[in-house]
Amino acid sequence: MTMSLNSATRRRLQQLDQISSVWEGDRRPFSPPSSVLEPNCESNGECILWVDGSQGVVRAMDVVSQDTGPEAIVRTLLRAIEHPNSPGKPARPQKIVVRSREIQFFLRGALQELDIAIDYVPQLPLIDELYRSFEDSIEAQTPKLPPQYAQALNQKAFEIWHSAPWELLEEHQIISIELNQWDIGTLYASVMGMLGMEYGVLLYRSEESLKQFRAKVLLEEELPGNLEEAFLQQDCLFLTFDSDDEDEDEDDEDEIIDLADLPLDELQPSFGNIHPLEGLRSVLYEEEALAMYVALDSLNRFIKDERDRLSVDLSHIKHKYKISIPSSNAQAKPKPIAVTVTTMPQLTAELEEMTFDDDSEEMSIVQSLRDDLIPEDSFLSLGVVSWEMVDFLRKGAIYHQEASNPTQAGDGLPVILIQTSRPKAMTIITSIQEAGGITGIGFNPGADPFEEESYDLGVLKTEKGEMFLFGEFLDRDPVHIAARKKWDERCKKTQGYCGLIVARGLMGASRGKPHLKDMMALFVGQSLSPKDLGIGMLQLMPQFE
Repeated sequence: MTMSLNSATRRRLQQLDQISSVWEGDRRPFSPPSSVLEPNCESNGECILWVDGSQGVVRAMDVVSQDTGPEAIVRTLLRAIEHPNSPGKPARPQKIVVRSREIQFFLRGALQELDIAIDYVPQLPLIDELYRSFEDSIEAQTPKLPPQYAQALNQKAFEIWHSAPWELLEEHQIISIELNQWDIGTLYASVMGMLGMEYGVLLYRSEESLKQFRAKVLLEEELPGNLEEAFLQQDCLFLTFDSDDEDEDEDDEDEIIDLADLPLDELQPSFGNIHPLEGLRSVLYEEEALAMYVALDSLNRFIKDERDRLSVDLSHIKHKYKISIPSSNAQAKPKPIAVTVTTMPQLTAELEEMTFDDDSEEMSIVQSLRDDLIPEDSFLSLGVVSWEMVDFLRKGAIYHQEASNPTQAGDGLPVILIQTSRPKAMTIITSIQEAGGITGIGFNPGADPFEEESYDLGVLKTEKGEMFLFGEFLDRDPVHIAARKKWDERCKKTQGYCGLIVARGLMGASRGKPHLKDMMALFVGQSLSPKDLGIGMLQLMPQFE
Protein backbone atom coordinates (compact mmCIF):
# COMPACT_ATOMS: atom_id res chain seq x y z
CA MET A 1 0.00 0.00 0.00
CA THR A 2 1.33 3.45 -0.97
CA MET A 3 1.77 5.72 2.03
CA SER A 4 1.19 9.48 1.65
CA LEU A 5 1.18 12.56 3.86
CA ASN A 6 -2.00 13.51 5.67
CA SER A 7 -4.08 16.44 4.40
CA ALA A 8 -3.06 18.91 7.13
CA THR A 9 0.65 18.32 6.49
CA ARG A 10 0.18 18.71 2.72
CA ARG A 11 -1.65 22.02 3.19
CA ARG A 12 1.11 23.28 5.48
CA LEU A 13 3.82 22.36 2.99
CA GLN A 14 1.89 23.82 0.05
CA GLN A 15 1.93 27.22 1.79
CA LEU A 16 5.74 27.36 1.64
CA ASP A 17 7.50 29.11 -1.24
CA GLN A 18 8.68 26.85 -4.03
CA ILE A 19 12.23 27.65 -5.17
CA SER A 20 13.77 26.78 -8.52
CA SER A 21 16.33 24.41 -7.04
CA VAL A 22 17.21 20.81 -7.68
CA TRP A 23 17.86 18.80 -4.52
CA GLU A 24 19.89 15.60 -4.35
CA GLY A 25 18.76 12.90 -1.92
CA ASP A 26 20.31 9.58 -1.01
CA ARG A 27 20.65 6.90 1.61
CA ARG A 28 23.80 4.78 1.81
CA PRO A 29 25.85 2.75 4.33
CA PHE A 30 28.11 4.80 6.57
CA SER A 31 30.06 4.30 9.83
CA PRO A 32 30.85 7.81 11.09
CA PRO A 33 33.31 8.72 13.85
CA SER A 34 31.82 10.78 16.67
CA SER A 35 33.83 13.82 15.59
CA VAL A 36 32.15 13.88 12.17
CA LEU A 37 28.54 13.42 13.21
CA GLU A 38 26.67 13.42 16.47
CA PRO A 39 28.25 11.30 19.24
CA ASN A 40 25.14 9.18 19.77
CA CYS A 41 24.48 8.24 16.16
CA GLU A 42 24.34 4.62 15.00
CA SER A 43 27.84 3.18 14.67
CA ASN A 44 27.00 0.90 11.70
CA GLY A 45 24.02 2.52 10.09
CA GLU A 46 23.00 4.37 6.98
CA CYS A 47 23.26 8.07 6.29
CA ILE A 48 20.39 10.03 4.75
CA LEU A 49 21.35 13.28 3.02
CA TRP A 50 19.35 16.02 1.33
CA VAL A 51 21.50 18.58 -0.46
CA ASP A 52 20.53 21.75 -2.34
CA GLY A 53 22.51 21.43 -5.57
CA SER A 54 22.00 25.08 -6.51
CA GLN A 55 23.45 26.46 -3.24
CA GLY A 56 25.78 23.54 -2.53
CA VAL A 57 24.57 23.17 1.10
CA VAL A 58 23.32 20.24 3.19
CA ARG A 59 19.74 21.03 4.17
CA ALA A 60 19.24 17.96 6.38
CA MET A 61 21.12 14.87 7.46
CA ASP A 62 20.32 11.79 9.56
CA VAL A 63 22.04 8.52 10.46
CA VAL A 64 19.68 5.57 10.98
CA SER A 65 20.08 1.84 11.53
CA GLN A 66 20.16 -0.39 8.48
CA ASP A 67 16.76 -1.94 9.23
CA THR A 68 14.93 1.43 9.38
CA GLY A 69 12.15 1.59 6.77
CA PRO A 70 11.97 3.91 3.73
CA GLU A 71 9.81 6.34 5.71
CA ALA A 72 13.03 7.71 7.26
CA ILE A 73 14.11 9.37 4.01
CA VAL A 74 10.79 11.25 3.92
CA ARG A 75 11.16 12.36 7.53
CA THR A 76 14.58 13.82 6.75
CA LEU A 77 13.23 15.47 3.58
CA LEU A 78 10.41 17.15 5.53
CA ARG A 79 12.99 18.56 7.91
CA ALA A 80 15.01 19.80 4.93
CA ILE A 81 11.87 21.56 3.67
CA GLU A 82 10.54 23.06 6.93
CA HIS A 83 13.55 23.24 9.27
CA PRO A 84 16.70 23.22 7.13
CA ASN A 85 20.24 23.62 8.40
CA SER A 86 21.60 27.15 8.20
CA PRO A 87 21.81 29.06 5.87
CA GLY A 88 18.81 27.38 4.26
CA LYS A 89 15.30 28.84 4.62
CA PRO A 90 12.02 26.89 4.66
CA ALA A 91 10.97 26.11 1.07
CA ARG A 92 9.87 23.38 -1.35
CA PRO A 93 12.24 22.40 -4.15
CA GLN A 94 11.08 22.41 -7.73
CA LYS A 95 12.77 19.10 -8.40
CA ILE A 96 14.34 16.16 -6.50
CA VAL A 97 16.83 13.68 -8.00
CA VAL A 98 17.71 10.29 -6.48
CA ARG A 99 19.88 7.39 -7.68
CA SER A 100 17.54 4.61 -6.47
CA ARG A 101 14.41 3.55 -8.36
CA GLU A 102 12.96 2.20 -5.12
CA ILE A 103 13.38 5.56 -3.38
CA GLN A 104 12.00 7.37 -6.44
CA PHE A 105 8.77 5.33 -6.46
CA PHE A 106 8.35 5.62 -2.69
CA LEU A 107 8.76 9.43 -2.79
CA ARG A 108 6.28 9.79 -5.66
CA GLY A 109 3.65 8.06 -3.56
CA ALA A 110 4.49 9.95 -0.33
CA LEU A 111 4.74 13.46 -1.83
CA GLN A 112 1.57 13.55 -3.91
CA GLU A 113 0.03 17.01 -4.56
CA LEU A 114 3.19 18.90 -3.49
CA ASP A 115 4.09 19.75 -7.13
CA ILE A 116 7.65 18.41 -6.76
CA ALA A 117 9.20 16.55 -9.70
CA ILE A 118 11.01 13.37 -8.60
CA ASP A 119 13.53 11.98 -11.11
CA TYR A 120 16.05 9.16 -11.26
CA VAL A 121 19.72 9.84 -12.13
CA PRO A 122 22.56 7.28 -12.07
CA GLN A 123 24.96 9.58 -10.17
CA LEU A 124 24.72 12.32 -7.52
CA PRO A 125 27.96 14.34 -7.86
CA LEU A 126 27.46 16.62 -4.84
CA ILE A 127 26.58 13.80 -2.42
CA ASP A 128 29.41 11.67 -3.83
CA GLU A 129 31.84 14.48 -3.00
CA LEU A 130 30.44 14.79 0.53
CA TYR A 131 30.91 11.08 1.15
CA ARG A 132 34.49 11.24 -0.08
CA SER A 133 35.18 14.05 2.42
CA PHE A 134 33.59 11.98 5.22
CA GLU A 135 35.81 9.01 4.37
CA ASP A 136 38.90 11.24 4.32
CA SER A 137 37.85 12.55 7.72
CA ILE A 138 37.56 9.01 9.12
CA GLU A 139 40.97 8.05 7.78
CA ALA A 140 42.53 11.20 9.23
CA GLN A 141 41.03 10.71 12.69
CA THR A 142 43.77 10.33 15.28
CA PRO A 143 43.51 7.07 17.29
CA LYS A 144 43.46 7.42 21.09
CA LEU A 145 46.66 5.38 21.31
CA PRO A 146 49.36 4.79 18.66
CA PRO A 147 48.23 1.47 17.09
CA GLN A 148 51.68 -0.13 17.46
CA TYR A 149 51.65 0.46 21.25
CA ALA A 150 47.94 0.15 22.10
CA GLN A 151 47.97 -3.54 23.07
CA ALA A 152 51.14 -3.19 25.18
CA LEU A 153 49.78 -0.11 27.00
CA ASN A 154 46.46 -1.76 27.81
CA GLN A 155 48.35 -4.80 29.13
CA LYS A 156 50.41 -2.56 31.46
CA ALA A 157 47.20 -0.85 32.61
CA PHE A 158 45.66 -4.17 33.65
CA GLU A 159 48.89 -5.13 35.41
CA ILE A 160 48.50 -1.94 37.46
CA TRP A 161 44.90 -2.92 38.19
CA HIS A 162 46.02 -6.33 39.51
CA SER A 163 48.86 -4.88 41.64
CA ALA A 164 46.35 -2.29 43.05
CA PRO A 165 48.79 0.38 44.31
CA TRP A 166 45.81 2.25 45.83
CA GLU A 167 45.66 -0.44 48.51
CA LEU A 168 49.02 0.87 49.75
CA LEU A 169 49.28 4.52 48.70
CA GLU A 170 47.10 7.57 49.27
CA GLU A 171 46.97 10.37 46.70
CA HIS A 172 49.47 12.56 48.59
CA GLN A 173 52.03 9.73 48.90
CA ILE A 174 54.16 10.40 45.83
CA ILE A 175 56.50 8.05 43.92
CA SER A 176 59.10 9.60 41.57
CA ILE A 177 59.97 7.83 38.29
CA GLU A 178 63.13 9.16 36.70
CA LEU A 179 63.14 8.54 32.93
CA ASN A 180 65.44 11.09 31.26
CA GLN A 181 63.83 10.27 27.92
CA TRP A 182 61.56 12.05 25.43
CA ASP A 183 62.31 15.45 27.04
CA ILE A 184 60.96 14.13 30.36
CA GLY A 185 63.27 14.12 33.36
CA THR A 186 61.12 12.75 36.19
CA LEU A 187 57.45 11.88 36.47
CA TYR A 188 55.74 12.12 39.87
CA ALA A 189 53.13 9.39 40.34
CA SER A 190 50.01 10.06 42.44
CA VAL A 191 47.75 7.04 42.88
CA MET A 192 43.94 7.40 43.05
CA GLY A 193 41.59 4.78 44.47
CA MET A 194 42.10 4.34 48.22
CA LEU A 195 38.60 5.74 48.87
CA GLY A 196 37.07 3.45 46.24
CA MET A 197 35.76 6.35 44.16
CA GLU A 198 38.06 6.70 41.14
CA TYR A 199 40.97 4.45 40.28
CA GLY A 200 44.04 5.46 38.32
CA VAL A 201 47.52 6.97 38.23
CA LEU A 202 48.42 10.61 37.57
CA LEU A 203 51.96 11.15 36.28
CA TYR A 204 52.90 14.81 36.89
CA ARG A 205 55.72 16.29 34.85
CA SER A 206 56.89 18.49 37.73
CA GLU A 207 56.64 18.90 41.49
CA GLU A 208 55.33 22.43 40.91
CA SER A 209 52.27 21.23 39.01
CA LEU A 210 51.53 18.62 41.68
CA LYS A 211 51.77 21.12 44.55
CA GLN A 212 49.81 23.82 42.75
CA PHE A 213 46.96 21.46 41.92
CA ARG A 214 46.63 20.15 45.48
CA ALA A 215 46.70 23.71 46.83
CA LYS A 216 43.92 24.71 44.41
CA VAL A 217 41.81 21.68 45.33
CA LEU A 218 42.07 22.56 49.02
CA LEU A 219 41.13 26.16 48.21
CA GLU A 220 38.17 24.87 46.20
CA GLU A 221 36.86 23.08 49.32
CA GLU A 222 36.77 26.47 51.01
CA LEU A 223 35.69 28.60 48.03
CA PRO A 224 33.68 26.32 45.70
CA GLY A 225 33.12 27.15 42.06
CA ASN A 226 36.43 26.81 40.22
CA LEU A 227 37.34 23.13 40.42
CA GLU A 228 37.23 22.64 36.65
CA GLU A 229 39.76 25.43 36.14
CA ALA A 230 42.04 23.90 38.80
CA PHE A 231 41.73 20.50 37.08
CA LEU A 232 42.79 21.94 33.72
CA GLN A 233 45.84 23.63 35.26
CA GLN A 234 47.51 20.25 35.84
CA ASP A 235 50.50 19.17 33.75
CA CYS A 236 50.37 15.39 33.66
CA LEU A 237 49.75 12.15 31.83
CA PHE A 238 46.97 10.00 33.26
CA LEU A 239 45.58 6.49 33.38
CA THR A 240 42.06 5.99 34.73
CA PHE A 241 39.68 3.03 34.78
CA ASP A 242 36.04 3.19 33.73
CA SER A 243 33.15 0.78 33.38
CA ASP A 244 32.90 -0.75 29.92
CA ASP A 245 29.21 -1.66 30.39
CA GLU A 246 27.43 0.10 27.54
CA ASP A 247 24.06 -1.39 28.51
CA GLU A 248 23.75 0.43 31.83
CA ASP A 249 20.28 1.84 32.43
CA GLU A 250 20.31 5.60 31.91
CA ASP A 251 18.03 5.95 34.93
CA ASP A 252 20.86 4.63 37.11
CA GLU A 253 23.38 7.28 36.06
CA ASP A 254 23.52 8.72 39.58
CA GLU A 255 24.28 5.32 41.14
CA ILE A 256 27.88 5.19 42.30
CA ILE A 257 29.53 1.86 41.42
CA ASP A 258 32.82 0.76 42.94
CA LEU A 259 34.80 -0.52 39.96
CA ALA A 260 36.57 -3.01 42.23
CA ASP A 261 33.26 -4.92 42.40
CA LEU A 262 33.08 -5.37 38.62
CA PRO A 263 34.49 -8.33 36.66
CA LEU A 264 37.68 -7.63 34.73
CA ASP A 265 35.99 -7.77 31.32
CA GLU A 266 33.80 -4.80 32.28
CA LEU A 267 36.78 -2.51 32.97
CA GLN A 268 38.16 -0.13 30.38
CA PRO A 269 41.49 1.71 30.86
CA SER A 270 41.58 5.29 29.56
CA PHE A 271 44.73 7.27 28.83
CA GLY A 272 45.28 10.96 28.26
CA ASN A 273 47.15 14.18 28.81
CA ILE A 274 46.35 17.39 30.69
CA HIS A 275 48.25 20.65 30.18
CA PRO A 276 47.29 24.24 31.14
CA LEU A 277 47.62 25.46 27.54
CA GLU A 278 46.26 22.33 25.84
CA GLY A 279 43.50 21.31 28.22
CA LEU A 280 42.29 17.72 28.52
CA ARG A 281 43.22 15.43 25.62
CA SER A 282 42.15 11.76 25.57
CA VAL A 283 44.81 10.95 22.96
CA LEU A 284 48.43 9.93 23.54
CA TYR A 285 50.99 10.52 20.81
CA GLU A 286 54.01 8.27 20.30
CA GLU A 287 56.47 9.79 22.78
CA GLU A 288 53.74 10.19 25.44
CA ALA A 289 52.63 6.58 24.93
CA LEU A 290 56.21 5.32 25.37
CA ALA A 291 56.73 7.43 28.52
CA MET A 292 53.45 6.12 29.92
CA TYR A 293 54.42 2.52 29.14
CA VAL A 294 57.81 2.80 30.86
CA ALA A 295 56.34 4.63 33.89
CA LEU A 296 53.57 2.06 34.41
CA ASP A 297 55.92 -0.89 33.97
CA SER A 298 58.47 0.47 36.46
CA LEU A 299 55.79 1.53 38.96
CA ASN A 300 54.22 -1.93 38.79
CA ARG A 301 57.59 -3.62 39.43
CA PHE A 302 58.25 -1.28 42.35
CA ILE A 303 54.88 -2.05 43.95
CA LYS A 304 55.47 -5.81 43.63
CA ASP A 305 59.03 -5.59 45.01
CA GLU A 306 58.19 -3.38 47.99
CA ARG A 307 54.59 -4.27 48.81
CA ASP A 308 55.35 -5.33 52.39
CA ARG A 309 57.39 -2.20 53.22
CA LEU A 310 54.91 0.16 51.54
CA SER A 311 52.07 -1.31 53.57
CA VAL A 312 53.92 -0.23 56.77
CA ASP A 313 55.28 3.22 55.94
CA LEU A 314 56.68 5.38 53.15
CA SER A 315 60.29 5.59 54.23
CA HIS A 316 63.03 6.23 51.67
CA ILE A 317 63.00 3.34 49.17
CA LYS A 318 64.84 3.34 45.85
CA HIS A 319 65.04 0.86 42.99
CA LYS A 320 66.60 0.87 39.54
CA TYR A 321 65.07 -1.02 36.63
CA LYS A 322 65.84 -1.61 32.97
CA ILE A 323 62.64 -1.43 30.95
CA SER A 324 62.48 -2.74 27.39
CA ILE A 325 60.09 -0.62 25.38
CA PRO A 326 57.88 -2.15 22.68
CA SER A 327 59.26 -1.53 19.19
CA SER A 328 57.24 -0.55 16.14
CA ASN A 329 59.76 -2.50 14.05
CA ALA A 330 59.40 -6.25 14.59
CA GLN A 331 62.96 -6.85 13.32
CA ALA A 332 64.61 -4.31 15.66
CA LYS A 333 65.88 -5.43 19.04
CA PRO A 334 64.35 -3.26 21.78
CA LYS A 335 66.84 -1.10 23.65
CA PRO A 336 66.29 -1.13 27.44
CA ILE A 337 65.87 2.16 29.30
CA ALA A 338 67.32 2.74 32.78
CA VAL A 339 64.63 3.95 35.19
CA THR A 340 64.96 4.95 38.84
CA VAL A 341 61.90 4.68 41.09
CA THR A 342 61.99 6.36 44.51
CA THR A 343 59.60 7.13 47.33
CA MET A 344 59.41 10.80 48.31
CA PRO A 345 58.86 11.05 52.09
CA GLN A 346 59.65 14.78 52.25
CA LEU A 347 57.26 15.77 49.44
CA THR A 348 54.64 13.42 50.89
CA ALA A 349 54.99 15.15 54.29
CA GLU A 350 54.58 18.58 52.64
CA LEU A 351 51.41 17.51 50.86
CA GLU A 352 50.06 15.85 54.01
CA GLU A 353 50.66 19.05 55.95
CA MET A 354 48.75 21.00 53.28
CA THR A 355 45.85 18.56 53.55
CA PHE A 356 45.77 17.96 57.29
CA ASP A 357 46.80 21.14 59.09
CA ASP A 358 47.27 20.04 62.71
CA ASP A 359 48.10 23.35 64.39
CA SER A 360 46.76 23.86 67.91
CA GLU A 361 44.21 26.49 66.92
CA GLU A 362 42.53 24.11 64.47
CA MET A 363 42.65 21.25 66.95
CA SER A 364 40.79 23.35 69.48
CA ILE A 365 38.15 24.14 66.87
CA VAL A 366 37.74 20.45 66.02
CA GLN A 367 37.38 19.58 69.67
CA SER A 368 34.58 22.13 69.96
CA LEU A 369 32.47 20.23 67.41
CA ARG A 370 29.76 18.57 69.47
CA ASP A 371 27.51 15.66 68.49
CA ASP A 372 25.18 15.72 71.52
CA LEU A 373 22.47 18.04 70.18
CA ILE A 374 20.50 15.81 67.80
CA PRO A 375 19.10 12.51 69.19
CA GLU A 376 20.29 9.43 67.31
CA ASP A 377 16.78 8.24 66.41
CA SER A 378 15.75 11.57 64.83
CA PHE A 379 14.43 11.87 61.30
CA LEU A 380 16.62 14.18 59.21
CA SER A 381 16.18 15.60 55.73
CA LEU A 382 17.32 18.44 53.45
CA GLY A 383 14.47 20.22 51.75
CA VAL A 384 12.57 23.45 51.23
CA VAL A 385 9.49 25.16 52.71
CA SER A 386 7.40 27.67 50.82
CA TRP A 387 7.60 31.34 51.73
CA GLU A 388 3.94 31.13 52.74
CA MET A 389 4.81 28.42 55.29
CA VAL A 390 7.72 30.53 56.54
CA ASP A 391 5.22 33.32 57.29
CA PHE A 392 2.96 30.85 59.14
CA LEU A 393 5.90 29.60 61.24
CA ARG A 394 6.89 33.15 62.15
CA LYS A 395 3.49 33.57 63.76
CA GLY A 396 2.59 30.05 64.92
CA ALA A 397 5.77 28.23 65.94
CA ILE A 398 6.71 27.95 69.62
CA TYR A 399 10.03 29.56 68.81
CA HIS A 400 11.19 31.60 65.86
CA GLN A 401 14.62 33.15 65.41
CA GLU A 402 15.57 35.32 62.47
CA ALA A 403 18.43 37.83 62.24
CA SER A 404 16.85 39.65 59.30
CA ASN A 405 14.29 39.07 56.60
CA PRO A 406 15.63 36.48 54.13
CA THR A 407 15.55 37.19 50.40
CA GLN A 408 12.32 35.58 49.21
CA ALA A 409 13.51 34.10 45.92
CA GLY A 410 13.20 30.70 44.31
CA ASP A 411 10.71 28.07 45.44
CA GLY A 412 11.15 28.73 49.16
CA LEU A 413 13.56 28.71 52.10
CA PRO A 414 16.08 25.80 52.06
CA VAL A 415 15.80 24.03 55.41
CA ILE A 416 17.19 21.17 57.46
CA LEU A 417 14.32 19.27 59.08
CA ILE A 418 14.95 17.53 62.41
CA GLN A 419 11.95 15.50 63.56
CA THR A 420 11.92 13.78 66.94
CA SER A 421 9.64 13.36 69.97
CA ARG A 422 8.15 16.45 71.60
CA PRO A 423 10.32 16.29 74.80
CA LYS A 424 13.50 15.84 72.76
CA ALA A 425 12.46 18.61 70.36
CA MET A 426 12.07 20.97 73.35
CA THR A 427 15.57 19.98 74.55
CA ILE A 428 17.04 20.81 71.12
CA ILE A 429 15.26 24.18 71.05
CA THR A 430 16.37 25.07 74.58
CA SER A 431 20.00 24.13 73.87
CA ILE A 432 20.07 26.31 70.74
CA GLN A 433 18.43 29.20 72.61
CA GLU A 434 21.04 28.97 75.39
CA ALA A 435 23.78 29.09 72.74
CA GLY A 436 22.36 32.38 71.44
CA GLY A 437 20.56 30.91 68.43
CA ILE A 438 21.92 29.74 65.09
CA THR A 439 24.16 31.91 62.92
CA GLY A 440 24.53 29.42 60.09
CA ILE A 441 24.35 25.93 58.62
CA GLY A 442 27.15 24.32 56.62
CA PHE A 443 28.67 21.13 55.31
CA ASN A 444 32.24 20.06 55.94
CA PRO A 445 34.34 17.23 54.45
CA GLY A 446 35.12 14.24 56.67
CA ALA A 447 36.72 10.83 56.23
CA ASP A 448 36.95 7.45 57.89
CA PRO A 449 40.38 6.15 56.76
CA PHE A 450 39.77 2.76 58.35
CA GLU A 451 36.59 2.05 56.42
CA GLU A 452 37.91 4.03 53.40
CA GLU A 453 34.78 6.18 53.33
CA SER A 454 34.42 9.92 52.91
CA TYR A 455 31.54 11.98 54.29
CA ASP A 456 29.69 15.26 53.99
CA LEU A 457 29.17 16.42 57.60
CA GLY A 458 26.26 18.71 58.45
CA VAL A 459 27.19 21.38 61.02
CA LEU A 460 25.16 24.00 62.92
CA LYS A 461 27.03 27.07 64.18
CA THR A 462 25.62 29.13 67.07
CA GLU A 463 26.01 32.75 68.14
CA LYS A 464 28.40 31.70 70.93
CA GLY A 465 30.68 29.97 68.42
CA GLU A 466 29.69 26.43 69.32
CA MET A 467 29.31 23.94 66.49
CA PHE A 468 26.97 20.95 66.54
CA LEU A 469 27.06 17.96 64.19
CA PHE A 470 23.55 17.30 62.87
CA GLY A 471 24.22 14.66 60.20
CA GLU A 472 26.81 12.41 58.55
CA PHE A 473 26.17 11.71 54.86
CA LEU A 474 28.19 9.38 52.63
CA ASP A 475 29.42 11.63 49.85
CA ARG A 476 28.86 8.85 47.30
CA ASP A 477 25.18 8.46 48.25
CA PRO A 478 23.23 9.51 45.11
CA VAL A 479 20.22 10.63 47.20
CA HIS A 480 22.38 12.97 49.27
CA ILE A 481 24.29 14.17 46.18
CA ALA A 482 20.99 15.25 44.59
CA ALA A 483 19.65 16.82 47.81
CA ARG A 484 22.92 18.67 48.42
CA LYS A 485 22.96 20.02 44.85
CA LYS A 486 19.43 21.41 45.29
CA TRP A 487 20.40 22.84 48.70
CA ASP A 488 23.32 24.79 47.19
CA GLU A 489 21.19 26.05 44.28
CA ARG A 490 18.42 27.24 46.61
CA CYS A 491 20.86 28.93 49.02
CA LYS A 492 22.35 30.80 46.08
CA LYS A 493 18.91 32.12 45.11
CA THR A 494 18.14 33.27 48.68
CA GLN A 495 21.57 34.97 48.95
CA GLY A 496 22.70 32.41 51.53
CA TYR A 497 19.64 32.36 53.80
CA CYS A 498 18.60 28.93 55.05
CA GLY A 499 16.89 27.48 58.08
CA LEU A 500 16.53 24.71 60.65
CA ILE A 501 13.07 23.35 61.51
CA VAL A 502 12.65 21.33 64.70
CA ALA A 503 9.47 19.21 64.62
CA ARG A 504 7.68 16.66 66.78
CA GLY A 505 5.71 13.58 65.66
CA LEU A 506 8.52 11.11 65.01
CA MET A 507 6.44 8.00 65.81
CA GLY A 508 3.13 9.19 64.36
CA ALA A 509 1.58 9.18 60.90
CA SER A 510 3.39 12.42 60.08
CA ARG A 511 6.88 10.86 60.38
CA GLY A 512 9.00 12.37 57.63
CA LYS A 513 6.18 14.71 56.60
CA PRO A 514 5.33 16.84 59.65
CA HIS A 515 2.23 19.01 59.53
CA LEU A 516 2.42 22.71 60.29
CA LYS A 517 1.18 22.06 63.85
CA ASP A 518 4.11 19.64 64.37
CA MET A 519 6.75 22.25 63.51
CA MET A 520 7.82 23.68 66.85
CA ALA A 521 10.69 26.00 65.89
CA LEU A 522 12.25 27.76 62.93
CA PHE A 523 15.81 29.07 63.13
CA VAL A 524 17.03 31.15 60.19
CA GLY A 525 20.69 31.79 59.49
CA GLN A 526 23.25 31.85 56.68
CA SER A 527 24.67 29.04 54.56
CA LEU A 528 28.32 28.48 55.60
CA SER A 529 31.19 27.18 53.46
CA PRO A 530 33.93 24.92 54.88
CA LYS A 531 36.12 28.03 55.10
CA ASP A 532 33.45 29.83 57.17
CA LEU A 533 33.30 26.86 59.54
CA GLY A 534 37.11 26.77 59.77
CA ILE A 535 37.25 23.13 60.81
CA GLY A 536 39.27 21.64 57.95
CA MET A 537 39.12 17.99 56.95
CA LEU A 538 37.82 15.84 59.82
CA GLN A 539 39.02 12.28 60.24
CA LEU A 540 37.47 9.61 62.42
CA MET A 541 40.06 8.44 64.94
CA PRO A 542 39.87 5.26 67.06
CA GLN A 543 39.17 5.64 70.78
CA PHE A 544 41.25 3.45 73.12
CA GLU A 545 40.38 2.79 76.77
